[in-house]
Amino acid sequence: MSLKKQLFSPRTGLIICLFSPFLLSADYLKGCTSRDKESEGATYSCVTVPRSMVFCGDTIDLTRYDRHERMDRELMAFSYMHSTSLQTIKRANRYFPIIEPILKENGIPDDFKYLMAIESAANPLARSAVGAAGLWQFMPVTGKEFGLEVNDFVDERYHVEKSTVAACKYLKQAYGRFGDWISVAASYNAGQGRIKKQKENQYTNETLDLYLVEETARYVYRILAVKMLFANPQTFGFKLKSSDLYPPIPCRTVKVKENITDLARFAKSQGISYAILKSMNPWLRSTSLHCKKGKEYTLLILDKNSMNYNPLVIIPHDRRWVIE
Repeated sequence: MSLKKQLFSPRTGLIICLFSPFLLSADYLKGCTSRDKESEGATYSCVTVPRSMVFCGDTIDLTRYDRHERMDRELMAFSYMHSTSLQTIKRANRYFPIIEPILKENGIPDDFKYLMAIESAANPLARSAVGAAGLWQFMPVTGKEFGLEVNDFVDERYHVEKSTVAACKYLKQAYGRFGDWISVAASYNAGQGRIKKQKENQYTNETLDLYLVEETARYVYRILAVKMLFANPQTFGFKLKSSDLYPPIPCRTVKVKENITDLARFAKSQGISYAILKSMNPWLRSTSLHCKKGKEYTLLILDKNSMNYNPLVIIPHDRRWVIE
């Protein structure tokens, strides 16, 4: 099985639902015009495609007709899949502060947080119909390959920090093979072997010039589009307030080395519900925890004093996301 099939098989179920606006008909989008003074009364409008964008320090020229139109397609898609785009920004306020330092510590460009955003809509519970799971959408075999524990009791693909470290390992490995981050990003969708083979077969080292299956051909442009979304949601028509964002959740930690035979009873002993315990620790996949010999697990326990939602104290991770 190719890495593509192991790690990122063609999207069905969840992801088809996530990107269903890509299937909008031409008639639906016919009324699009540039978002400027002339389009104030338009029913639909389009974000202007920039002449170029920077990804991981490299400038990507978007003036050529094919690149311009591919970018335009993704910008329209993120403009009109309203609930997913909005939820991605809301969740990012909780998870970007965790992910960004891990990327930096591992020498991965910050722009790869946008790859995570298109993979899972910044949802650590995301799971595709083919079994890819977590923020970074690892398949079980590949998760294990990059150091994640995956079994009936523990599935660290759903662990925010550990899955991000595993993603960094993959990205660093791919960079060692290709030497450029655009190829690395494309390989996250198609697999390293496929990108390498297509470069050889098509006599080019420019990944964006490769003729690829549609999903992979669109992949980097999706990352660029979501980067633009996070840079200025208002341009896409999204006007969020600070109180709309999802805040980090205050928790204390409990270290565990011994088996827990009844997680519901354990949760009760910690003063929280079983549902809350599972919500804070989605990597727990059963009603009990069987600890690997010599391994310590860290459980997040919700702080009861900060359990209630307080929109008055929510601080945006990035002020560009909000209108106030």
